[in-house]
Amino acid sequence: MPTYEYECNKCSLRFERRQPITDRPLTECPECRGEVRRLVSGGVGFLIKGSGRRPVEHRVGSCSLEQSGKTCCDRDERCDKPPCGDKE
Repeated sequence: MPTYEYECNKCSLRFERRQPITDRPLTECPECRGEVRRLVSGGVGFLIKGSGRRPVEHRVGSCSLEQSGKTCCDRDERCDKPPCGDKE
């Protein structure tokens, strides 16, 4: 749920409210009951969770048991090691 910033036109109070995107903007100041306007903010960044690396079997150019039926070392089972030539 996004957080919106508002400013009162009468008393200049600035405040924030978490609201669903589908809600209409607030129109009344919680302090003086004056008219408020929603401010345009710079927004926030976002977080990518995880290591940031794709799994071995999804890397471009890697050989995997799932794609070819054999590992890069020509084994029929997973060996839990990086593909040949992959430095980890």
